[in-house]
This record gives sequence, C-alpha cells and structure tokens, in this order.
Amino acid sequence: LVNLLSARGASMAEPLLKIQRYFRRKPVRFFYLILLSLTTGSLVFLHSGFVGVSDSGAWGGRDLVVASEMGGWTSSDTRGLGIMSRVFKETRKSGRRYGPPWMKKSRREGHEAAHRAGDYSNNWNRALKGRNAKDLDDGRAKYIGCYIDDTQRRALRGISFFDYKKMTVFRCQDNCAERGYMYAGLEFGAECYCGHKIQAPNASESECNMECKGEKSNLCGGANRLSIYRLELSQESARRYGSAIFKGCFHRPDNVTLALPFSAVIQNMSVDKCVDLCTEREKSLAVLARDRCYCGFPTPRFSLHELEDEGMCLQRCHGEEFESCGNEKYFVVYQTQVQDNRCMDRHFLARRAKQLVALASFPGAGNTWARHLIELATGFYTGSYYFDGSLYNKGFKGERDHWRSGRTICIKTHESGRKEIEAFDSSILMIRNPYKALMAEFNRKYGGHIGFASQAHWRGKEWPEFVKNYAPWWASHTLDWLNYGKSVHVVHFEDLKRDLFSQLKGMVQFLGLKVSEDRLLCVEGQKDGNFKRSGLRKLEYDPYTTEMRANINELIRTVDAALKKRNMSGVPDEYKPR
Repeated sequence: LVNLLSARGASMAEPLLKIQRYFRRKPVRFFYLILLSLTTGSLVFLHSGFVGVSDSGAWGGRDLVVASEMGGWTSSDTRGLGIMSRVFKETRKSGRRYGPPWMKKSRREGHEAAHRAGDYSNNWNRALKGRNAKDLDDGRAKYIGCYIDDTQRRALRGISFFDYKKMTVFRCQDNCAERGYMYAGLEFGAECYCGHKIQAPNASESECNMECKGEKSNLCGGANRLSIYRLELSQESARRYGSAIFKGCFHRPDNVTLALPFSAVIQNMSVDKCVDLCTEREKSLAVLARDRCYCGFPTPRFSLHELEDEGMCLQRCHGEEFESCGNEKYFVVYQTQVQDNRCMDRHFLARRAKQLVALASFPGAGNTWARHLIELATGFYTGSYYFDGSLYNKGFKGERDHWRSGRTICIKTHESGRKEIEAFDSSILMIRNPYKALMAEFNRKYGGHIGFASQAHWRGKEWPEFVKNYAPWWASHTLDWLNYGKSVHVVHFEDLKRDLFSQLKGMVQFLGLKVSEDRLLCVEGQKDGNFKRSGLRKLEYDPYTTEMRANINELIRTVDAALKKRNMSGVPDEYKPR
C-alpha cells in the first residue's frame, strides 16, 4: 500500500516538476504568464463594478466623459467605482436624465419658460420659511429657498460644474461669486449652477433633501431641485448675462464700420443671439443696436472709456422683453468669452537689459496683479527676487530666472534694505492702503494666493501679532525706497484700479517702451488674471482695534508727508484717517 501511494504521488508531482524546469529555462515566459493573470483578474474586477451600470439608460457615454472632465470623478481614485455606483443608483431612483449643462436649448422654449415663470428671485417669504438663522446667513451669501429646475429650462442659466466627490455649499458659492454671478444653486448633492436671474418657481423645502457630496452637514438640493443662495458681492463684481460680461451703455462711434467691422441684422433680437453670433465670429465684444448686432474688439475708435447713463440705452429687445438692446445712437455692449489675443504673446527680452528695474511693493499691495498687467501691456516677462512655484505654474515664466539675468522687463521684490534697493537702477513703487494691504497679506499668509485665512486665525493671536509686526514695515518699506531708490515711479494700487489705462500707460513709458493703445485696451478686457479673490468671504466685522487704527493712521501721515516732500502726490484720500 505504501509503495502504491508513493508511486501515485510521484506520478502527480512529475508534471509540476516538468513545468518548473520549463520556466527555469524560460524565465521571460514565466513573467508574461504572471502579467497575463493579473490583467485578466483586473478586467474581471472592472466588469463586476460596471455590470449594474451598462443596462441603465440614465447615462450615455458622452455623459461619463463630461463627469470626468468636470472633476466629478477620476479613474485613479480608489473610491471612484463606489462613487459612480452610488450616482447611478440615485439616477435610477429619480428617473432623471443627466445631460451636459451646456446642452443647446430651444430658444422658443426658453423664452416661453421665462414668460411663464417670470423672475422669482423676490419671492423671499416662502423661501425662508422653516430655516433657522444659521441657515439664512452663510458668510457673504443668503439662502433664499428650494426651486424647481429642468434640464431643458434651467432656473439658473449661467455657468455650471459638477463634482460627485467633494461638492460643498461654499465651493459652489465661491465659484459663482468669482465669476460675478448673483445667485448660486446646488442640485443633486453635486451640481453647481450660477446665474443672475432665477427663472423658475419655488418648490417645497422638503424636496431639497440631498446631502452635499463633500459635507454631510449641509443640503445641496435634490432631484430636479436647486438650493439657491443669493451672493452679496462687492460693487467691483461684473454683471453678467450667461457667460458674457455686461460692459455698459456707450455712444455710437463716429465711424462704426471701422470701429466694429462685422455686423448683422437679427430677427427677434436678444442679448443671447448677439453674444452667440459674436462668439462664433471669435470677437470679444457683442454690441447691440436695436435689431443690429456688431462684433469687434476694443480699439481707440471704440475704447469703452466714456460710459453713458444706462437710461440712454433703454430699448426693449424684440426677442426678449426683459432685456435692453440699445438704439441707433446708444449701444449696449457685452464682453464675450472669446479671448482677445492682441496682448497674450509674451517672451523674454532679446538682449540682456542694461538696467535692472524693480517692481517694489509691500506684500499684499498688488505686486502679482501689476506683473500680470505689465506682461500683457509690454509683451515681456517679469522676473522675481524670489521663486514661487505656484506663480511659475500660472504662467509667470520669468519667475525661475535669476533676478540679475537681464531677460525680464522688471523684477518683483518686497525687500526694503538699503543694499537691496541700491542694487536696482530704477523702480516702480506700488503703494496700497495699509488697511487693505495688511488684510490681503494675512489672507495670503494663511490661505494662499487666492485663498482666505480662517475665522480662527482672524480671531486668534495670529492677527494682532501680524499687525504689530507688519504695519510698521508698510511705512518703512515706502520710506526706504523713497530714500535709497535711484529713480522711483510711484503707483497707488487704488489709482491703478480706478484708471487702469492711463496708469498702466505711465508704467510702460517709465520702462522705456513704446505704448500700444490696442494692447492696453486688450489688457483692460482681461485685467483680473488668475490671482483675484472672489470677495465672497469678506469679514463681517472690523478686525482692527482702536489701538491698531491709531498706530496705522500715524504711519499713513508719515508716508503722506514723505511723498509730498519729494513733490509727489500724497496718499489717496481713502487712506487718510477720518
């Protein structure tokens, strides 16, 4: 019996030994066999993850691509399959089809919906019913209610984006505020819609019952239901119509054919139709004059510098009763999403600069913004005394050059020592209201270039300590550059915002370059750049104590006197203590 078992064991082991000897001679084949096994297992796993999805008609292949591109999920995320599974289950429950938000709508249906629904944004009483005080006031936004939404007739008709993993109420609000919209709405726990007008009726509060994907403590609408917030934006925020920015009412140019080279008569004119036409023609301006639509770019013939009273343009559009289309003498102007490329080319200096020009400022005084403007206005990169990877990644290619390389038109610096100042041959000195500059730098220090410091930082020990150390530096920085700078051109941040064209023109001339008015007009159309905070999360209280204000006011007086002593304009009136 023992011999029989031994013989059977030997016969069973013999094939295994043959396989072992085979792969010992052919190790590469053994490697490929393992790789094939792993691949087969992965495919089986993926199939099991999607088997419940393939039969659902709720999503099409294009919808999956859209969700991926808009940040809703990524294939590299280990939780991606689980998240997608939940999304599809919820879709089947609701019976709702999710299409891309920019799906082309029927103009007739949109007009009929607007006519039937009207503007429901003033319907506050019903919207506020059942909400407590905490829900009503979320920073710089106020909740106004749950509203009906429809994929064919959106309640909010501006931009939109999805995130099926990390959507939060504030993220949606901040994205809409950053683009100048009046309202932000959240739907299905993960979708964010922006707009200037709510074009749908209220729904019951109980229908906005889905938790936000990124914060379970808040509700983000429901199926075909929007939780809408009104954004309390600063006056600087742009007024928009869809994706176009309202620029204002302007007098007809003397030679309209040269100023606006393309035009067409549009039946049942509306803002939407003119903006669409000019976008297709790749023009940055859409200009409405009753039933005629002009397209073009800002030029010296039509600079948009002489704004007229909006009442001069009050002429109802034939295709939309709530819009103004201007008339033969006064034009309504919108800026489309088409990029004006006349000022987008930038490069390094062809020859090494013989003189080093500083772009000097106290931190938080708008140095990064000024660099953006200078690069667009001149076509040359700016450099830096430091290296900031985030700025380099945003397009400031001169950031990586050594500041003495001579390849950049000017060099950013926050230094204020005599030795550092005298290393430059001339300088543009940016000065900003210290109250604003200190808060901007505090936000940057604790929240990044476009982020915000938290309430804990503002109310903690960090803020008083920061003001104590940085406020004196604001004054000493300006005084040092005035004392040790060889040739100083002073630019106040507030003046640059108020009159960008002439202030920037002066900066270009100081840099020794020829001024291109077309290029400066192009800059005006895209002046914000990538480092503008939305203004949504402004503090609801004054962070400055009486003692802080007394000290800062004295510093303002000192700087004002130093400027006037050198026959320069003193600080702007808004700096001065009241």
